[in-house]
Amino acid sequence: MLVHLQGPWTPLLGRLTLQQIPFHVPILVVTFIVVAILAAMVLAATTYFGKWGYLWREWLTTVDHKKIGVMYILLGLVMLLRGFADALMIRTQQAMAVGPGSPGEMGAVHGYLTPFHLGQIFTAHGLIMVVFAATPLLVGLMNIIVPLQIGARDMAYPYLNALGLWLTTAGAALVMMSLFVGNFAHGGWYGFVPYFELPYSPGVGVDYWMWTFQLSAIGTSLGSINLIATIVKMRAPGMTWMRMPMFTWASLSTNLIALTSFPVLMVALALLGLDRYVGTHFYTAGMGGNLMLYNDLFWVWGHPEVYFLILPAFGIMSEIIPTFSEKTLFGYVTMVIASFAIGGVSWGVWLHHFFTMAAAPSVNSFYSVTTMLVGIPTGVKVFNWVFTMYRGRVRYELPMLWALLALFLLLVGGMTGMMNAFASNDYMWHNGLFVVAHFHMMVLVIAASIFGAVEYWFPKVFGFKLEQKWGKWFFWFMIIGTGWTFVPMFFLGFAGMTRRLDYIPYTQWSPYLHIMLVGMVFYVVAVLFFVAHLYVSLRDRVKNRVGADAWGTGRSLEWMTHSPVPAYNYAFIPHVNALDEWAWRKENGLTELHPGDYEGIHMPKNTGVPLFLGMLFMGLGFALIWRIWWLVLLCVALIVALIIIRSFDRDTDMTIPAHTVEQVESGTRDETSVAMPTAGVRGGTVIAHSILQSGTSGISDSTTSTSPSLAPMDR
Repeated sequence: MLVHLQGPWTPLLGRLTLQQIPFHVPILVVTFIVVAILAAMVLAATTYFGKWGYLWREWLTTVDHKKIGVMYILLGLVMLLRGFADALMIRTQQAMAVGPGSPGEMGAVHGYLTPFHLGQIFTAHGLIMVVFAATPLLVGLMNIIVPLQIGARDMAYPYLNALGLWLTTAGAALVMMSLFVGNFAHGGWYGFVPYFELPYSPGVGVDYWMWTFQLSAIGTSLGSINLIATIVKMRAPGMTWMRMPMFTWASLSTNLIALTSFPVLMVALALLGLDRYVGTHFYTAGMGGNLMLYNDLFWVWGHPEVYFLILPAFGIMSEIIPTFSEKTLFGYVTMVIASFAIGGVSWGVWLHHFFTMAAAPSVNSFYSVTTMLVGIPTGVKVFNWVFTMYRGRVRYELPMLWALLALFLLLVGGMTGMMNAFASNDYMWHNGLFVVAHFHMMVLVIAASIFGAVEYWFPKVFGFKLEQKWGKWFFWFMIIGTGWTFVPMFFLGFAGMTRRLDYIPYTQWSPYLHIMLVGMVFYVVAVLFFVAHLYVSLRDRVKNRVGADAWGTGRSLEWMTHSPVPAYNYAFIPHVNALDEWAWRKENGLTELHPGDYEGIHMPKNTGVPLFLGMLFMGLGFALIWRIWWLVLLCVALIVALIIIRSFDRDTDMTIPAHTVEQVESGTRDETSVAMPTAGVRGGTVIAHSILQSGTSGISDSTTSTSPSLAPMDR
C-alpha cells in the first residue's frame, strides 16, 4: 500500500504544482534563461541548416559503437561542465561565508547560498562528477576503442549498446530537470540513511536522486555485459588473451567490477524506494530494519566504483606512454595481473568508509590491511610505466604530457590514500577536507587520463589532430588550478575543517579558502582554453588531417585501420601475430596489405527503439518522482509494448555491398595518400605471418591466405 504523503496531490499532476518551480531563486531563474536561450539557438541552427534528417539517421538512431562512444563523451563533457559550475559555487560560497561578520546575499545569512541550496549543490556535484561525467567519458572511450583494438567490426550487442547510452542520458536529464522543477537531494551524494528516508526528507529531492542513480546503474550494467561479451567472443583471429592491448585488459577488468557491483547498488536503491513508496522499513532502526545495511550495500558498490573509474585511466596511460616512448610496455604480464589484483582487492575495502562506527579492532585492522594492499599492484604499474620511459625516445606531445600529469597525481593521491588507510588516522580526519582532497587527487588522475585519451585517439575517430598550442595552454592552466585548489585543501583538512560547510566559523581559515578560489579562477580560464582548443582544431581540420597512424609510433591494432574509421572498422579482419600488432607489422614491412577483391560486410541496421525507450524511462522516472500514477502506468505499458514489438522485428541487419566497401577504401587511400598494394585475396583475413614463413618480403598470391569462415565476419 502506498505511503500517505503530506501536502497537495492531484490525480492529474500528482505532487507537481506551480509552487515547485523555483521562481524565487535568482540563480536558478538566470540559469534557466541561459539554458533556454542556448537550446533555442541550437534548435534554430539545426532547422536553418536542415540537419534534422542527418541527426536522426547518423546519430540519434545509430548503433555504430564509435558514434555511441562519441555521444557518451559529449554527455560526459556537458555534465562535467555542470559539475564544475557546482564546484565553483561551493568554493565561492565558502570563501564569502567566513566569520560572523560575513555578509549575506539573496536570502542567505552568510554568503549567497542558503544551507538547503548548498546541500543540493554538494549532492549534485558528487553524483554528477562520479556517475554522469567520469563514467560516461570512460564508457565512451571503451566503446570507441575496444572493438578497434581487438579487430572487431562492432560491439557484440549493438542494440543493447545504444539502449545503455539512452538510459544513462535519461538519468542525466532528470538531474538537469531538478534544477528547474522541484529540488534535488541535499544530504550528500551517497545518501545518508535514515536522513534520506521519507519522514526526514518528504520532498522530491531524494526521489530525483534515487531514480537518476537507478537509471544510470541499469545503463552501465547493460554496457558492462556488452563490453565483456565483445572482448571474450569477438577478438580477431590470432588475438589471444596475452596479445590484447592493455586498455582492452583494463576495460575487461573494470567491466567485471561493474557487472558485479552495480546490481548491488540497484538493490540498495530499490530497498530505499520501497521504504519511501510502500512503507517498508529495511533501513529503519526502530522498525526491524538496520540503517547500517544501507551503508554496507552502498559502499560495497561505492568503493569498487572507484576502481571501475581508475582502471580504464591506467589502461589509457599504458597505451600513451609506450607510444610516445617508442618502446613496448615494460612488464606486460605483471600489468595484466596487477589490473585484476586491483579489481579483486577492491571488494574487500568498503568498510574503511566508516572506520568511526566503533567496530572491533580486528574488523578495522582487516579493512585497513586490504586498503593498503591496493598499493602493491598500483605500485607495480607505476614502476612499469617509469621503466617503459627509461631509455626510450620520449616525445612530450600533449597526450604524453597528460599521461605524465596523471602519473604525478597518482603518486600524490596514492600516498595520501595510504595515510587514510590507517583507522587511527581516520578517527582524526574522518569527514574532513583531507579525505576530500585525497579523493579529488584520484579523480584528477582519471580526468588527466581522459583528456590525454581524447588528444591521443581524436585523430583516429575524426581524421585530424587537435591543435597543440591551445591544448598546451589548457594543460598548464589545469595544472596551476589543481595546485592552487587542492594543496590548501590538504592543509585545511589537517586544521580540522570538515566538508559540506555553508558557514566557516574560523577566520584563520579564510586565506586558504581564498587561495582555493583563485585556483578555481585558473580552472575557469582552463575551460576557456579548452573551448578555444576545440574551436581552432575544427577550424583548421583540413590542415591537420592525418593518415592511419596519426602519431607515427602507434603500436596496437587500431592504428592499422583508416582515420577516420569507416562504419565497418576493417575492410578485412586482420590476423594478429604478436603483442603490439601494428608495431610488429611496421618492423616487418607488412603495413600496406589489403585484399584484391572485397566482399560484402554484414552490419546492424540503425534503430530508433533505444532512443524511444530512453525517453519513456525518463518519463517513468519523472512520473515516479512526482507520484503521477497514470503516467507511470502509461510509461510502463509503452515500454513493455515497445520491447515486445522490437522482439518481433527480424529486419535488424544489412549488408554493405562489396563495391561500396571498395569505394570507401579507395577514397580513403586517395585522401591519405597511402599506397596499399594488393595482397591478392578475397576479403576476409590477411594472415601476415605467412609472408615471413615463406622467407620473402614481397607480397604475392602464394604468400597470403584467407579464412573463409571469417570472411565476411559478422559483427
